[in-house]
Amino acid sequence: MKTVQFILNQKPDVLFAVSKESSVYSALELMMAKNISALLVMDGDQLQGIFTERDYARKVILKGKASKTTAMEEVMTNQVITVSPSEPVEKCMAIMTDKHIRHLPVAENGKIVGFISIGDLVRHVIEDQKSTIEHLQSYISS
Repeated sequence: MKTVQFILNQKPDVLFAVSKESSVYSALELMMAKNISALLVMDGDQLQGIFTERDYARKVILKGKASKTTAMEEVMTNQVITVSPSEPVEKCMAIMTDKHIRHLPVAENGKIVGFISIGDLVRHVIEDQKSTIEHLQSYISS
């Protein structure tokens, strides 16, 4: 298995973020426009939190809050787990499974350098397995 850096190299070098003062509504608009399910909440280059579809369902809708008047800082997840680019993919999958999360910001020297999802990891594992199967089939056929 490879590291998080390998996965980041396969993704566009773009991070989508909002400020903690942004409204939930503006965050949802960005998520819809970019077809993503989570955003970083940043203050300049400092990670403040993360906002996910799960946060929206649990902390906005089910609490009866209004998306247009609720600020990110009220509903974002503050305690964010990050991983380094050198982290093995398997360890990230274990973290996500253990903590019941679907997104991990990637930090290096205190700076956010990427963002990975469980989908990114599963895609990688499937590709890795396909490659192994093809290699074994080629070996058997020889």
